[in-house]
Amino acid sequence: MSPFLRSAVVLGLLCASGPLAIDMFLPAMPAIADSLGGTIAGAQLTISAYFIAFGLAQMVYGPLADVVGRKPPLIAGLVLFLAGSVGCALAPDMNSLVAARVVQALGGAAAMVIPRAIIRDMHTGPQATRLMALVMLIISVSPMLAPLIGSGIVAISGWRAIFGVLALVSLMSIAITWLLQPETLAPERRAPVRLAALISGIKTLLRDPVFMGLTFVGAFGMASFFVFLASSSFVYTGYYGLTPTGFSLAFAANAAGFFSASQLAARLGEKYGSERVVSRAVAGFLGFTLVLLGLVWFGVDHFVLLVALLICANACLGLVIPTAMVMALDDHGDIAGLASSLGGMLQMMVGGIMTILAGPFFDGTPLPMVAAIALAAVLSFVAMRITDTARGRRAVVAA
Repeated sequence: MSPFLRSAVVLGLLCASGPLAIDMFLPAMPAIADSLGGTIAGAQLTISAYFIAFGLAQMVYGPLADVVGRKPPLIAGLVLFLAGSVGCALAPDMNSLVAARVVQALGGAAAMVIPRAIIRDMHTGPQATRLMALVMLIISVSPMLAPLIGSGIVAISGWRAIFGVLALVSLMSIAITWLLQPETLAPERRAPVRLAALISGIKTLLRDPVFMGLTFVGAFGMASFFVFLASSSFVYTGYYGLTPTGFSLAFAANAAGFFSASQLAARLGEKYGSERVVSRAVAGFLGFTLVLLGLVWFGVDHFVLLVALLICANACLGLVIPTAMVMALDDHGDIAGLASSLGGMLQMMVGGIMTILAGPFFDGTPLPMVAAIALAAVLSFVAMRITDTARGRRAVVAA
């Protein structure tokens, strides 16, 4: 196995632990609401609370990884993820489950933000996009298989066993990090802890319209998927009458669209330019979601059509998200860990907040879910236009 492919496999397996905590959990959400005497909104809170905590934690892991190296905080985060998984398995009520999910997210964030910084340590440009795409290909096993595994576990052993499996996954991730992942940040490149430098770095990033624009392009794209995660199990099983296994298969189809397209991102970026690929894909994402909203709004309510248009929209996001992540970090290699954590925090926060805001409108039908997804697409498109304008102004100044 080549070093490039080996890195993709190791980083992909590490990054998969966080998505597994969502994807394996989804088919169990109705059962959890019934078992713990909670409401649908309470079950959705286990998703939104996870995302918000996940986002906030990234602001710790990124700078910490710039100070002490990549491996120590990665292992520490995985240990915390293990503790949260055990807490979820033992939760006696919905509030305890939400709290344990927060702990799980605080640990899982390390396995998302630090691998991004590792990729930036090793590569930039199309090579980084190619490695990111390979990592996402490996991660894609999670949304395509994890819901099926989760529904099988629920049928055999109940929903609590899902978190027992996640605890085992965290133990495996700790072993992989310890044995197979080399340290990519040499001691001479590590930055000492300086609050002034941290604040200065954050100010630099917040004042960079290209970084912020690309971050929010990805943030609203991810927010649309977060809304889908929080609502789809109830819509698919409650409104359309699917079984948990049927929901898992439909969910896998959506995930396949995203991850299949992500594998084309680097190739298309090299051929047409990353900026053009992201801009066109965001426009496609907007178009598909608005068509879907119009059809559902006017009563064209067919499950196959809903899934088909969501697959197309998510395929566009497969081109947008990995490329936008890499582009946002390209100009900030000296603070890649901080940039990765700030970008990740903002994206997760936007997704979590949008899920909470959409919650009160959810009535078990497809319309609120589709409307929130379309709104996210509109906001992503606006962010892309702002980014293009800022990039054009920067090019004029540079000339």
